[in-house]
Order: sequence, then C-alpha cells, then structure tokens
Amino acid sequence: MDGHMDGQIDSVTPTTLDEPVSETILRDLRSVYSKLRVVLAPSNVRATTYEDNEALKLLKDWDLWGPLLICLMLSVLLSVDAGSHGALVFSAVFMLVWVGAAIVTLNAQLLGGSISFFQSVCVLGYCVFPLVISAFVLLLLHTFVNSIILDLVIVTLAFIWSTRASVVFIGQFISEERKTLAVYPVFFFYLFLSWMILI
Repeated sequence: MDGHMDGQIDSVTPTTLDEPVSETILRDLRSVYSKLRVVLAPSNVRATTYEDNEALKLLKDWDLWGPLLICLMLSVLLSVDAGSHGALVFSAVFMLVWVGAAIVTLNAQLLGGSISFFQSVCVLGYCVFPLVISAFVLLLLHTFVNSIILDLVIVTLAFIWSTRASVVFIGQFISEERKTLAVYPVFFFYLFLSWMILI
C-alpha cells in the first residue's frame, strides 16, 4: 500500500513552488509581454465571442506585476522631466494611476459589469502602456527640439490608443445600454494622464 501511495505522489505534477526563482520571473515576464502585445493590437478582440477569444482569455488571467511596472515606468519618465518637482510628480502619477483605475473599475461594477475588480485594474493598467511610449518619445525629443504641436500630436495618438484598447476589453463585460456610462470615466482617466504627460 505504501508503494502504491508513493507512486501516486511521484506522479503528481510539480507546482510553481518547486520551480527556480529565475524560471518564475521569466514566466511572469513572458505573461506580461503577451498581455502587452494584446493591448498594442486590440483589433481582433471583437472578432469572436468571449469564450472563443484567446486575447480575452489571456487578460482574464489577471496580474498586477505588469500594471505596476508600467505605472513605475510612467512615473519615472515624468519625474525625470519634472526637474526639482520630480518626487512630487512621481507620487502624483503613481497614485493617480491606481486610484483612477480603482474608481473606473468600481463604476463598471456598479453598472452591472461582469468583470472582476482586479481583472479590470489589470486591463486599465496595461492600457496605460501607449502613454508610457509617448512619454518616452517626448523625453527623447525634448533633448533636440521643443514643439508643443508635436507633443500634442504624439500624446493624442497615445491617448486614443489607450482609450480604444481599454474600451474594447471592458466593453465586452458591460451591457450595450450601459456601455456609454462605463466608457465615460475611462475617457477622463486617460485624458488626465495625457494632460500630465503634456505639462
């Protein structure tokens, strides 16, 4: 009997607790990369139903590592460009991203959305990435040229990109008659982040 039990124990699939730390980190980084690819190309999300859509299935497996890294990148980029007010800008951007995402998520849930709290925060966090790209591009451009019009064009494109990506994903979990009410705070969330990048 003991031999039978030993055979059962040996046949159990190893858990993530048994894997090396480096492998865990690489697996998480691959997951973050996969979600970023989905955010950067959200056009295929509406092609199928939720059950059949691989992009939505991927985002359903939520994590907060990706949004945290994206939030830190945006905070650092804007604080570098803020001079002596860098610490204040870093704190403001960091808090704004998380508090804003929480408020937008609560609004979606109060409207009867089927998306979970952390899944929504995850999606909103990943969708900030286009704004991170715009902040990085502006930081590089400002070493050569300062053009308000060029800044406005770049940030506007990133704002549209972020808003569209988040609306595509979150819209899958909100009924049609309430979708506008759910999208409204999303619009202002990314608009305020875009404004902070511009100033």
